[in-house]
Amino acid sequence: MNGPLVLTVEDDAAIRRGIVDSLRFAGYEVADTSDGEQAVAIVIERPVALMLLDLVLPGIDGFAVLDRVRKVRPTLPVIMLTARGREEDRVGGLRSGADDYVVKPFGVKELLARVEAVLRRSPQRIEAGDRFEIVGGAVDLARGEFRPRDASPVSLSQRECDLLRYLRQHGDRVVTRDELLQFVWQLDPKGLSTRTIDMHVARLREKLSSGASDEGVIETVRGRGYRLAVSGQGSGSTTIGS
Repeated sequence: MNGPLVLTVEDDAAIRRGIVDSLRFAGYEVADTSDGEQAVAIVIERPVALMLLDLVLPGIDGFAVLDRVRKVRPTLPVIMLTARGREEDRVGGLRSGADDYVVKPFGVKELLARVEAVLRRSPQRIEAGDRFEIVGGAVDLARGEFRPRDASPVSLSQRECDLLRYLRQHGDRVVTRDELLQFVWQLDPKGLSTRTIDMHVARLREKLSSGASDEGVIETVRGRGYRLAVSGQGSGSTTIGS
């Protein structure tokens, strides 16, 4: 089974190919592009676990890409790659929201170690995206509970929180059962026949139903998968703009 999906955004074809090959050899799934606009689209459409982002790109630069990505995936880990090694450049990258900063040229072992370290600590981060409104109330993933507007809080299991977090991160996009098995349950979906996803969704809907009159919180898209309906769209909307 492939590891987490790492998106490499680098306009130098030789450097990009070297990074891609190294990541694949280390067991990661990889997507790559040289275009900032396309990078944002990939983040919206695919379950990217970490982005390696070059600072200098044709069109919109790395800072603009990071700003747009933070609007749709506020907790996505990002490592900036750049030839700018001055302290003020590194500080600027970190202050803009990057999780780490790697200066070119860099060794493969160093890059892979940084990727591993950022991925290892990223699930522990508690950010604004862990608290959001849904139909009938609010979800607090940091506390592991759903808070209906007119009732007592309902406890959520860690798996239920992971499921809600993943659906939340992908906004209006339909998430398939296979994708949930791979990136929430950490199981290889190939050849696997299971009702695990449907059973968890059913139990989660029951818990969330105290604040809603139907199954509109987690929508089933027949033959495709599931989608989370977020109240008011707020900061979790997949609309991208300045």
